[in-house]
Amino acid sequence: MKNLSADVAVVGGGVAGIAIAYQAARKGLKVVLFNREEFAVGASVRNFGMVWPIGQEPDAGMTLALRSREIWLELSKRAGFWINPSGSLHLAHELDEVDVLHEFLSLYQREFPEAKWLDPAQTLQRSSVVNPEKLRGALWSPTECVINSREAIRRLPIWLGETYQVALRYGHLVREVDYPSVVTATEKWTADQIYICSGADFETLFPEVFRQSGITRCKLQMMKAVTRERDYQIGPSLCGGLTLRHYASFSKCESLTKLDARFDAEQPFFKEHGIHVLLSQNNYGELIIGDSHHYGLTLEPFDHSAIDEAILNYLHGLIELKNFAISERWNGTYPKLKGSLSLVQEVVPGVTVVNGFGGAGMTLSMGTAEEILHSL
Repeated sequence: MKNLSADVAVVGGGVAGIAIAYQAARKGLKVVLFNREEFAVGASVRNFGMVWPIGQEPDAGMTLALRSREIWLELSKRAGFWINPSGSLHLAHELDEVDVLHEFLSLYQREFPEAKWLDPAQTLQRSSVVNPEKLRGALWSPTECVINSREAIRRLPIWLGETYQVALRYGHLVREVDYPSVVTATEKWTADQIYICSGADFETLFPEVFRQSGITRCKLQMMKAVTRERDYQIGPSLCGGLTLRHYASFSKCESLTKLDARFDAEQPFFKEHGIHVLLSQNNYGELIIGDSHHYGLTLEPFDHSAIDEAILNYLHGLIELKNFAISERWNGTYPKLKGSLSLVQEVVPGVTVVNGFGGAGMTLSMGTAEEILHSL
């Protein structure tokens, strides 16, 4: 058993843990970063790779998301990973979708001054793959970005080690945290500050804290598609009316009630399985498609083909998707804390839990970590 020391110990090598480690390291602190797997395999790599400010809760969530965006753009240059500030299009093919998007613009023009309404012709100029049939227009926002999370989340720890000498302990299961000690099978570290960023595996350490917090899990189904069409580019990330009832930013729109009722009458399957449909494209031209949402502390491990089929059918109504094939299917699980952006709690002096970002880990973690480490 080796005895080692650091200023900051971070348990969990997904996006939240990496964000904490980065903010601590750039302050000149000695950091050790633990991850039970040899590389991140959880929600941080099983996602769209989207940084999505436009969907976040008004005020605090939007502010954190926009700051996270700035940090991601800075890190992509410094650490050398791909990022595309492609923006987003919320497509409207029904009148009630138009109403919600116009109401959103009236409510949040200050937060998103560059967001604007596009008519059908302008929409098709932004994205030539959009289905023009019944297209009424779209909300354009330039603030959304796409990252290839599988590559970035692997690259960043290596870069932290090279640039800031962060001690990387991937493939090291932390079996005990007893401040100021962090114990693995072979090492015992002492640290002035310890951060627990263990994602969906939140019961291993401090289980009583998570039980009392009300945090739960969300399981999603996603797919990757490849197309045989040369130079097939979707432009901005794309979504439609289903997304308007998924993200908190639209919840204050009174016109959402009418849209919600229509979807429930036409397609109750969508709400039953928490389906909304997003499409992003990575640096290899691959299309990331999803997703569904099921909540609970214990979730069925089995995926359902009917969910994938419903997602793809809806997507075909949004865009013209030709000569494509599904190359991957997967599910992911992330922690969700209802009614809050995240769980940030000092459980004992010197030990802080950072968790519960829901589906917004890529969008909120960087800004949240900067706020947490501000006083160090």
